[in-house]
Amino acid sequence: MPSLLSRLPALLSLLLICFLSACDQSPRFTQAEPGEALSGGAATVFKADHNAYSLPSANLPPSRRLDFSVGNSFFRNPWVIAPSTTLARDGLGPLFNTNACQNCHIKDGRGHPPAADALSAASLLVRLSVPAGAEHAEVLKRLGVVPEPTYGGQLQDMANPGIAAEGKVRFAYEPQTIRFADGHVVELRRPHLQISQLGYGPLHPDTEFSARIAPPMIGLGLLEAIPEAALLANADPDDADGDGISGRPNRVWDDAAQGTVLGRFGWKAGQPNLNQQNAHAFAGDMGLTSSLLSADGCTARQLDCRNARHGGEPEVSDSILASVLFYSRNLGVPARRRVDDPQVLAGKGLFHQAGCQGCHTPAFTTAADAAEPELADQTIRPYSDLLLHDMGEDLADHRPEFLASGREWRTPPLWGIGLTETVNGHTQFLHDGRARNLLEAILWHGGEAEAAKQEVLTFDAEQRDALLAFLNSL
Repeated sequence: MPSLLSRLPALLSLLLICFLSACDQSPRFTQAEPGEALSGGAATVFKADHNAYSLPSANLPPSRRLDFSVGNSFFRNPWVIAPSTTLARDGLGPLFNTNACQNCHIKDGRGHPPAADALSAASLLVRLSVPAGAEHAEVLKRLGVVPEPTYGGQLQDMANPGIAAEGKVRFAYEPQTIRFADGHVVELRRPHLQISQLGYGPLHPDTEFSARIAPPMIGLGLLEAIPEAALLANADPDDADGDGISGRPNRVWDDAAQGTVLGRFGWKAGQPNLNQQNAHAFAGDMGLTSSLLSADGCTARQLDCRNARHGGEPEVSDSILASVLFYSRNLGVPARRRVDDPQVLAGKGLFHQAGCQGCHTPAFTTAADAAEPELADQTIRPYSDLLLHDMGEDLADHRPEFLASGREWRTPPLWGIGLTETVNGHTQFLHDGRARNLLEAILWHGGEAEAAKQEVLTFDAEQRDALLAFLNSL
């Protein structure tokens, strides 16, 4: 038999896990689950460097990697103003936020709020709308919002020469503190949106604003491949089980199908699929038309914009749109790190003890008939239910979108979150980047997540470190 001395390291590890996770003896908290490191199933990639978000799914065969590279080129390279010799990538603007997808989704990762001296907001967007009336029923059905009459649905802070940009976006921050039970104090920063240099006159007096950073691109095809029934199985709009969590599906307009379907992409699950998400990003972020969105975003009051030269009809061909779709579907998810580490396992127990899994659902199995064969029948671990949750007044943007209220947000996936600093050089989280680290992100939670936050506030320094170790392992 092994001596007690030889077993001491394992016993100490077990005691640490037991102490930090309220002695939950479930195997999932005392040892790694089978396949737990494979966040994207067989599509999981095994790089943890600055390129960790930019790799094709590991199970994508060599014969299809050329298609991935073609899509990457249109995602990465800048679009230019028409007319140009670069016919495949001309038509930028007239109003836009950036000239390349990669400028927002930096290294296929997370955007950030604008620095005080930045020339543009770049990887942060400001959505605009006005309150809806009975006369807006058809607009609401198709757009989910009523665009602001002068500036449209998104403020565009850049423009082609000779055309006025719509405005400039900045944040001012107000500090506020929150205290843990052991006396540890964390200073949070509350953002206050500032819009200046409006190019086309005043905004509607009742304009609704929503500032949003670009989310990571990893694993989007796998999220698209989750069966609708699996997502709806987690919905509990009336909180029938009494746990205080009432996830709701958003129902949104599908441009191609010309009908209302389940939403799953975007900060409020306002887009139904990746192709439409991409087409709307081309239009809103770069002013580029496609077969899904054949009209530019120039409003009736922006005459110079309406009269500007364009780059073809459409500017993004169906072939290019398909290439970018293939690319965005097949970006791999990085493998987890340190899944067997005692501190990480302890943090996993604390994550469940606080009830975080009530919204951040750990695992799903993708459909057998997924759009790409490599994405089918995969056990994935996104740590999201893709449903809407009331996150409380502190995080509210007061801007409804389809069925999402002004206090609701889609649960963002957590997979890959521990590599944010490695890939993107920062740790700014939540929809507007207000949180400067993961602990701050947790402490902004409210509404349906208020009970979980209050539980976290009882954690001491060792427990906090363990919880963060778990999150950084994802």
